[in-house]
Amino acid sequence: MSDLPRKAVTRTAKLAALPLGFAGRATWGLGKRIVGESAEIVSRELQQRTADQLFKVLGELKGGAMKFGQALSVFESALPEEVAGPYRAALTKLQEAAPPMPTRTVHAVLEERLGADWRALFEEFEDKPAAAASIGQVHRAVWHDGREVAVKVQYPGAGEALLSDLGQLSRFARLLGPLIPGMDIKPLITELRDRVSEELDYGLEAQAQQAHAEEFAQDPDVLVPAVIHQCEQVLVTEWIDGVPLAEVIADGTQEQRDRAGQLLARFLFSGPARTGLLHADPHPGNFRLLPGGPDGEDDWRLGVLDFGTVDRLPGGLPEPIGASLRMTLDGEAEAVYDMLRAEGFVKETVDLDPDAVLDYLLPIIEPAQAEEFTFTRGWMRSQAARIADIRSPAYQLGKRLNLPPSYLLIHRVTLSTIGVLCQLGATVRLRDELEEWLPGFVTAVEDEEAAAEV
Repeated sequence: MSDLPRKAVTRTAKLAALPLGFAGRATWGLGKRIVGESAEIVSRELQQRTADQLFKVLGELKGGAMKFGQALSVFESALPEEVAGPYRAALTKLQEAAPPMPTRTVHAVLEERLGADWRALFEEFEDKPAAAASIGQVHRAVWHDGREVAVKVQYPGAGEALLSDLGQLSRFARLLGPLIPGMDIKPLITELRDRVSEELDYGLEAQAQQAHAEEFAQDPDVLVPAVIHQCEQVLVTEWIDGVPLAEVIADGTQEQRDRAGQLLARFLFSGPARTGLLHADPHPGNFRLLPGGPDGEDDWRLGVLDFGTVDRLPGGLPEPIGASLRMTLDGEAEAVYDMLRAEGFVKETVDLDPDAVLDYLLPIIEPAQAEEFTFTRGWMRSQAARIADIRSPAYQLGKRLNLPPSYLLIHRVTLSTIGVLCQLGATVRLRDELEEWLPGFVTAVEDEEAAAEV
């Protein structure tokens, strides 16, 4: 595929073939079980074949299909290793690249948006894209003042493709459920659809990126490239080199993994506190490791890209998150339950045992208990299996909890970031970041005591 397939009938046909393929494989699996093969082995083969087809189609179509694939790919840590291993390379490819649109199309967009003399704005412009994503692709160039820049060009018809794809995917979301144990796919697709108009608006993206660039301008740990020029369908920002996080996941050193994980956690919690915005697209393609951290060239900084999807949190992350997390760690079951009810996580018509709720939450927040925690795929799989097993108390209790709309995006971003940390296999001092940046996690009394010690 060399261009974004824009005709609705073409895209619909490709996506519609997915559930037909799922159904065919299910029939094949039934035949296998009839002849005596283990149900567990057959299930894994079905899962693997389904994933192979799914990510192949999503990568070709770009648009909302690829956006869904990127969102889904950060959860591969939850899959059994025998299933995740064979197509992990396909997921990494999906995160980092997609088939480019033709050069003539790129030039047509630049001429329409920047003017007939658009080339005068650049000393150099590379026609071959440096990266491709769900709604646009990035070209490396040199701005007229000599600065190296990234030129993000939106695919023509990207908005129609996004909405069409996500609408089609939502119709057979139930069939995709087995790919990620314990995860309800349909709300994820609904939430992605709700963000379409924001992501297509490069003006909003430029505002969010510039706010981060200014706030982190002197930060020794995090670098956000500044915005240089923006107009409809085109966004020009500073260029940053670095090691893509997908490469660190594939074959980075343990030192790189730990540093990337620590900085990823720091950015997740410090961003809202410092800018009032939450970067809401934390898949590995949006991060780079750059040499030159606080300890010199042998240290690393985190480069952050793509601010097309953000959650606006003027006061930072909601204080009840930090307060309930602290109370859970302290074993205050009744207080935690009262706060969850007050925030809408437990509906008024539902009665739960506070101690059972505490038991449900404690394994999930294990990383915040110790001074440092090693995130692994095994830990992620154990959590997914506990919540997805219909025989477990955790599954039964989880079905009765509610996720308020105001927390939906925060929840997805947090889960996605944890998924990336598990892909990295990083050892992270998460509690340090929570104490520093999460409102409500440290009590006022503890703040005063800490200040007195200083």
